Amino acid sequence: MTPYRPPHIPSGEITPQGLYLSRRSVLGAAAGGLALASSPKVFAAPLAAQPSAYKVADKLTSKEDVTTYNNFYEFGTGKDDPARNAGSLNTRPWTIEVGGMVAKPQVIDIETIMKEIPMEERVYRMRCVEAWSMVIPWIGFPISAILDRVEPLGSAKYVAFETLVRPEEMQGQAGLFQALEWPYVEGLRLDEARHPLAILATGLYGETLPNQNGAPIRLVVPWKYGFKGIKSIVKITLTEQEPPSTWNKLQPSEYGFYANVNPEVDHPRWSQATERRIGEADGLFGGARIDTLPFNGYAEEVASLYDGMDLKKFF
Repeated sequence: MTPYRPPHIPSGEITPQGLYLSRRSVLGAAAGGLALASSPKVFAAPLAAQPSAYKVADKLTSKEDVTTYNNFYEFGTGKDDPARNAGSLNTRPWTIEVGGMVAKPQVIDIETIMKEIPMEERVYRMRCVEAWSMVIPWIGFPISAILDRVEPLGSAKYVAFETLVRPEEMQGQAGLFQALEWPYVEGLRLDEARHPLAILATGLYGETLPNQNGAPIRLVVPWKYGFKGIKSIVKITLTEQEPPSTWNKLQPSEYGFYANVNPEVDHPRWSQATERRIGEADGLFGGARIDTLPFNGYAEEVASLYDGMDLKKFF
């Protein structure tokens, strides 16, 4: 099967890159959303200049770095493997099964999502597990938009996510020796999933989400470490019990279920008190280290979710 390619879009319908970049200081979860055309191409429509709790002042990571330095083990364990190998993934047709402890279980087509759910453009500081970070302008929508469609039952406490298993197109899933157990699974508490900072992303930098970044739809939770950001999602299940998550199953002493960015809790094999921004080179070993912020800088928005919890125990 050949990789999906979007239809030809007239140049007059595409926002010039210069105009897009000039708006980056006002990107955020503004009222109203980013309209999508019926095709899978994402458009960068003008946004009104208004305050937003979800923008950051940090310099954007270059699109080149965002799309070529990735963790996506379904396409290989090297940082450059996903960009090299993910073109084999066919992202159309694509459906997401949403069920479990809900009143209205559904199978939702990605085209329905992109036509009916308002998209927003948000700039997040994203931090990955190996003390490096990026600042990315994602296009997506709050997870709550999906949850509202299926009406979680009162007994639902968690949201579980599951990624695609297609070894004929995802070479990291093929072969005798596997880096991880498939499918990749992740989870959030229901209140975390309902927070407006937690989104399902379908694009970045004003364009359709590239395969190597988790096309056609992925999780973005910017106050957590990057391994929580499950990609190429095909299933969402509401549960009463805490669901399994891939890295926590693999090594629970190193990767907690919550995975909140916490500079006071070191990974057993490296400090998490400082980080480097990808692409900001400064000498042989990359950019200068900067202090890691609690909850990746979103403490004002999300710290209340964890009132009374021991964050060194529930890491």
